[in-house]
Amino acid sequence: MEDKRILYVSSEVVPYLAENEVSLMSYDVPKMINDQGGQIRIFMPRYGNINERRHQLHEVIRLSGMNLVVNDLDMPLIIKVASIPKERIQVYFIDNDEYFKRKATFTDEEGVLYPDNDERAIFFAKGVVETVKKLNWVPDIIHVHGWMAAMLPIYMKHYYKDEALFAHTKIITSVYSQSFEGALDIEMINKVKFDNVPLDAIAHLELPNYENVIKASILHSDALIVASDNLSSSLTEFIESSGKPFLPFTPKDKFVEAYTNFYKTTLL
Repeated sequence: MEDKRILYVSSEVVPYLAENEVSLMSYDVPKMINDQGGQIRIFMPRYGNINERRHQLHEVIRLSGMNLVVNDLDMPLIIKVASIPKERIQVYFIDNDEYFKRKATFTDEEGVLYPDNDERAIFFAKGVVETVKKLNWVPDIIHVHGWMAAMLPIYMKHYYKDEALFAHTKIITSVYSQSFEGALDIEMINKVKFDNVPLDAIAHLELPNYENVIKASILHSDALIVASDNLSSSLTEFIESSGKPFLPFTPKDKFVEAYTNFYKTTLL
């Protein structure tokens, strides 16, 4: 994978958030490609529970300052960056005071989903793409991890479909069992439709629970990775029947060769 450019877009990444299936793979896979001589960038939201001082986050003024429209509202985009110690891996953080200042990731102290999680996901997807455009960095592959990043394939295939920068970029989505209870805002489908995404392309978002959000993301990806050993039968069947290339679940001790070969196959 030497000199290949891979953009990792994730809900969670260690060491900035606690270890779980998504956050660990969102670190291990980029490190693998970095070790192979590939060029990588990692993007994640700048949640309020990330310790900026400890992790030495700092704002990138030249990338910040634009406004993104979410559901007809102008929301300022702030870009911060940090480096993972010892790995020379840069991580970009998508930030906005309205969406990401609260001191938790997805739920309040009672474990209830934040009511604007749908808008946060839309803002995150747009923020990633707009920042990559400003960097003028053309990824060969965009690899998506976690449900907060699940809107990115949809926006790439519709909202940004005419961007020449991404004409040859392939999107791979890793599908995890790590989910959320209940559903996002029932108006989510209309908020995405506001961005000229056709309704028939996002029919699954009529009930935006975890599985339907992921199914919508799967339909807009070029290739898929089953990233959990205990993925639900309905998502497994949806992946298998999607007609898209997919990599079955691979144990942690064997993922390097499997993922590398899958990347190479996807780029053919």
